[in-house]
Amino acid sequence: MFEFTFHMPTSIIAGRSCLVKNSVRLREFGKKCLIVTGETSSKLNGSLEDSILALENENIKYVIFDKIEETPTLSTVEKAHRENKEKGIDFILAVGGGSAIDAAKAISILFKQDISKEELLSRKNLKGIPIVAVPTTAGTGSETNPYSILAIPEEGVNKNIGQQVYPVLAFLDARYTLNMTYELTVCTAVDAFSHLAEGYLNTRANLFTDTLAEKGLRLFGECIEPLKNMDCNIDMREKLLLASTIGGMVISHTGTSLPHGMGYPLTYEKNIPHGVANGILYPGYLKVFKKSDKLKRMLTLINVSSVEELSGILQKILPMKPLTLSQEEIRRYVNGLLSNEKKLKNHPEKVSRDDLIKIYKTILTP
Repeated sequence: MFEFTFHMPTSIIAGRSCLVKNSVRLREFGKKCLIVTGETSSKLNGSLEDSILALENENIKYVIFDKIEETPTLSTVEKAHRENKEKGIDFILAVGGGSAIDAAKAISILFKQDISKEELLSRKNLKGIPIVAVPTTAGTGSETNPYSILAIPEEGVNKNIGQQVYPVLAFLDARYTLNMTYELTVCTAVDAFSHLAEGYLNTRANLFTDTLAEKGLRLFGECIEPLKNMDCNIDMREKLLLASTIGGMVISHTGTSLPHGMGYPLTYEKNIPHGVANGILYPGYLKVFKKSDKLKRMLTLINVSSVEELSGILQKILPMKPLTLSQEEIRRYVNGLLSNEKKLKNHPEKVSRDDLIKIYKTILTP
């Protein structure tokens, strides 16, 4: 139990209007900032306005790059660097959901290293310029994990760049999530839950990650009834944002497990949102466990009595469209996971090909 390491390099400031109230912290990172964000949402939810105000309060110059897509591409990351590399950028303010923060991590490396996009994927242990994260969704936990997922359309895949880049500071203000649709709120909430659950039911879990995961799972459990009732008030959104951030901390140490590995092809090939793809696999995934002590503890933490009850909750809240998978698709997806040694190692019990096939078959609808 006591043979582990724990490192969390991201400082966190939480609370309503925390960015503007604590704008002095931005002085630590330099005199010129690149704001990395998407085209629309940060302008609508107030996060971009607050970011600009915070920077102007401290007389920090800034440039805005607002071309980040829902799934950022390697080419867009390269474009952000190419257009701004001669402008004396000291640090990045990543404003948005996981996409903006993931993109910022890759962009920060390009600024620090001045390398090509291909080298970003091929070289190891690359450092970036400082990143300050302002998350505007509650799900990915990208503000407290080192992962950066980018789309590479020419290869038809989304890929983690393979670097370890943490934001140095994150501002958590749930007000920025208030204008999220109910559907997006649910999708991201289930993503946060999947990080907590897969980190908890994981061979790499330890005393610290379990302590964090248990608190995050309790917070998620307190949000189940409001989510079922579509009561997405600010108090619930604050709990979800904290659960998401905690989930990021957990998976930064444990990684994710079977549902993430099995869900990726559903997102890539079937256009199922990431959180939904994870969630619909959970009924089958949890049924695979033979030793149930920790699983029972997890269900207790979210105040759910059984896997069946949790399955019913997920079925009720997730925006699931009819899905069919051919035998060939299931075979190909299973083969892909069986070749993913990392995801298989994170699952605490040995799973067979038949187990994985059964999990996929639990999600099929007429």
